[in-house]
Amino acid sequence: MKSIGFLSFGHWTPASQSQTRSAADTLLQSIDLAVAAEELGADGAYFRVHHFARQLASPFPLLAAVGAKTSRIEIGTAVIDMRYENPLYMAEDAGAADLISGGRLQLGISRGSPEQVIDGWRYFGYQPAESETDADMGRRHARVFLDVLRGVGFAEPNPRPMFANPPGLLRPEPHSEGLRDRIWWGAGSNATAVWAAKMGMNLQSSTLKNDETGEPFHIQQAAQIRAYRSAWKEAGHARTSRVSVSRNIIALMGDRDRAYFGLGGEDNDQIGLIDPTTRAIFGRGYVAEPDVLIEQLRKDEGISEADTLLVTVPNQLGVAYNAHVIESILKHVAPALGWR
Repeated sequence: MKSIGFLSFGHWTPASQSQTRSAADTLLQSIDLAVAAEELGADGAYFRVHHFARQLASPFPLLAAVGAKTSRIEIGTAVIDMRYENPLYMAEDAGAADLISGGRLQLGISRGSPEQVIDGWRYFGYQPAESETDADMGRRHARVFLDVLRGVGFAEPNPRPMFANPPGLLRPEPHSEGLRDRIWWGAGSNATAVWAAKMGMNLQSSTLKNDETGEPFHIQQAAQIRAYRSAWKEAGHARTSRVSVSRNIIALMGDRDRAYFGLGGEDNDQIGLIDPTTRAIFGRGYVAEPDVLIEQLRKDEGISEADTLLVTVPNQLGVAYNAHVIESILKHVAPALGWR
């Protein structure tokens, strides 16, 4: 059995062929798709966060709206770039969204990846400390965020407050009990996956990671997950961790699917540079008839190692088509693989 959700990057463009021609279109359709996915029996609605781009950027209003409109499906991110975040303000926003959803928030965070602008985080008011890299800054913000989510008071109360305070030191409010255990780290390397395990975070591994061995992507990803699980066990955490992977998967069910995706072109891993010094491997996509997909996915070791699968959806094709993409996988692919 696997938890199966969708992951939307929330692209929008004013081009005539797009069903999401504005930011409003993308936001409102994201809510509608989450509702539709819940009705279809999917387990999660996840959203990517990119700043300075025509994509989803401010996750918490969207997550709160999805939480208010749904009742069962997990809602989350994959991932929030912590270089841009004020950890205490983020803890307030995350606590509110989690409480609105009834404790269904699964929040993916990371140290960040290359963005649309140079050092975009500095426009948000953040700067690495002396001897820090921007990645170090992102991890520092993450550690503060995790500490705040514990719910322990640390702020000295005003002796003459406007409103009465509870006794003792104060914490950011609202606090959502249990959210600390539902934070995930988006790891791009084996070392950061191990770090996430030591920090007590769940693991999100996408279709991109550092090319550390030259092996096919899914084999490297499976090794990353095993390293994470070993580190988790060694750390002695009391709870059971979770691991997600994301994939581009399209089941060709009819002429419309073939018209959109029948030419393929995603059936091989790709190698590139995520920055001037880091060689990265991009995992292949899967586009085929259901019976072919089943055999292809059965051989994907990364998916086999994970307990959660996030299917990346082509959000610009509209809610109805993306609901069809999700339904096709849930009904015609997942059962044969033992995921349902």
